[in-house]
Amino acid sequence: MNDGTTVTHHSAAYDSTVGIQAETVHNSNVYFVHPDASPQEKYKVGVRYLEDGIPSRARDMISDAIAHGHDNAEVRFHWVLAMLSARAYHDLGTEELQRLHKASGLVGHYADGEWKDALRVAFELLAMLSPADGGTGRVLERLQALSPHQRDAILHHLDLVLTGGLKDSLWAENRRRAEAARFANDRVQRVWAYFEPDPIGPRALPPRPSTAAAAQAALPVRVGLFVLATAFLWILALFADPAAAIIESLLALGAGLTAARFGRQWWYDEHQLKARNRESHLPYTGAQASAGDGFTNRVRQAFDHYFSVRVPHGLTPHAWLRLTAHLRHNLVAEIATLYRESRVGVDRLNWLIRHLAEDARDRHHKGTLFDEGHRNQTPAVAKALCVVALIALGMMTMALIGTVASGSGASQMLLAVLALAGAVWSGREAAYAWLAARGEEQRLAEEERAYQEQLTARQAAYEKWKSFLDTTRPSELDMEKWLTCDKTLFVDEALRHYQLTWRDLITHTILVTPARPYKRGRVKGGPWRYSRYSFRLFLVTQDGVREVSTELDFTDAQRGGNEQRSNYRFDALSSVQVTERTHVGYDLELVLTNGPARTIRVKDADTHQLAPDENAREIAEINLNAAGFTHTFRLLEGIAADGKGWIERNNPNKLPSFRPAD
Repeated sequence: MNDGTTVTHHSAAYDSTVGIQAETVHNSNVYFVHPDASPQEKYKVGVRYLEDGIPSRARDMISDAIAHGHDNAEVRFHWVLAMLSARAYHDLGTEELQRLHKASGLVGHYADGEWKDALRVAFELLAMLSPADGGTGRVLERLQALSPHQRDAILHHLDLVLTGGLKDSLWAENRRRAEAARFANDRVQRVWAYFEPDPIGPRALPPRPSTAAAAQAALPVRVGLFVLATAFLWILALFADPAAAIIESLLALGAGLTAARFGRQWWYDEHQLKARNRESHLPYTGAQASAGDGFTNRVRQAFDHYFSVRVPHGLTPHAWLRLTAHLRHNLVAEIATLYRESRVGVDRLNWLIRHLAEDARDRHHKGTLFDEGHRNQTPAVAKALCVVALIALGMMTMALIGTVASGSGASQMLLAVLALAGAVWSGREAAYAWLAARGEEQRLAEEERAYQEQLTARQAAYEKWKSFLDTTRPSELDMEKWLTCDKTLFVDEALRHYQLTWRDLITHTILVTPARPYKRGRVKGGPWRYSRYSFRLFLVTQDGVREVSTELDFTDAQRGGNEQRSNYRFDALSSVQVTERTHVGYDLELVLTNGPARTIRVKDADTHQLAPDENAREIAEINLNAAGFTHTFRLLEGIAADGKGWIERNNPNKLPSFRPAD
């Protein structure tokens, strides 16, 4: 960390993933800055960081833009907000205070316009920290005259440096604005999509490699032998009785072609049916359902879940699961084979598993779920024609033998019988080779067609789901605004409970940490955002510290019932320490003189969720700042070190004047 805090490193680690249901990093270029980016481009990214609740990166980007010559009232306005966002004056170093003081003297040099007015108001609000004068009302009037965007930005980012009197007069409006925006932009219906992982692209099993080449290689020799044996038999019959031999040969040829025409499809259909029957009659037991690696088991559980909730009309989930046991078993094997090597979480495949469950349900409604059993059934007419042709072929072959016997001696008859045996053997082998080659060609064509159809259907389902996610998923700005509203209303409720006004407070801080179990997500380069938060508010008054903590379900902004409150004097806070455990996360430890130490998990470890071009230390700092950790740590550390003397040491009236120059 580069904020000056002391971090203790421990090699020991404990399980930090308990209660984490899902985590995802969205690939987004929202914070991407090209190395050759212009100062204007860096400024725009800096403003985006500021709006999305990452002021530390905003300071770096906007300061870099100013250093390279991009400086005007608008740029300087956002620079001031970035310098003070989520920070109190005691968080600023001497150099930073001097830079702010110097910037206040530059206001008069900028061109007149709305941004110069906004910058002037920002510095006038900061000047209210100095000894009171009579200009408060005038400053508030000028603040109200700004555009809503500028006014809201000032109130939000200068939250920790506004004086109690100023804040009292603005707080009611701030609370009303938070109440109005808390559920804006369809929050309840959209937050879930932020934590939904980006789906992985569609895949389908490609056709199996063809074995037609081996069958085709043996075909010429077998056909050649068949032609020679048949020709020799026909020649013998031709010498015995030319007219009969020609007629019988033509009839045999016609019968053979007819048998080949209808028999090829019959053979192919029977061959495919036998192959599927062998697969479908494999034993399927409950033990088999639990077999496989962890990825396969998670895929199986996902299939069981989606099939149990995508049930056809008229069936119970139990009956549907029993009916589709083999289908699901095959689908599990397919998906596990297609995606295992990608090392992806099953949650990125849920869209595909859900699509397959819906497809099975729809096919059941159409009566086509088990159509594969009928797909390769040869029509009875084709079978009959093939059988008749084979009988005719046999009869014509015997007729040829009879013709040879009627006009030849014993030696020719013996040669005819040998030729017939050779023709039968070679013809049978040639037929098998030809059927295998043509069958493989047909299978390959069918599987290629099925592959393309599957891939097209899955691509459509993928595009539909991805488009829905992209449309539904909240932006970083949405998430930050909703979280800000939740924090504002939580602080307001605490003030009401303790019957405090902002005039009664010296300062305050709120620590926002994950509450288990949670889902978490972020865009590349941004902070983690959580489905469940723990808010811990520290209100510092002259009498001591009031601490209020609660848990919040971020989806619907409902707080849990385990709200806790505690009060302690300044001297009761003995020490504050932050501990980093590399594989676990960051812990903040509070030690009170009159009670046990309390450990607060500020941030869980990022583990493998960093992109190759992301810096682990930089991302950790972004997350800690987004949690309000830096300000909270320095505040509590100062109180633990100085007790009540911390109040005088951090008296804002001792700061340099920030009144803008005319």
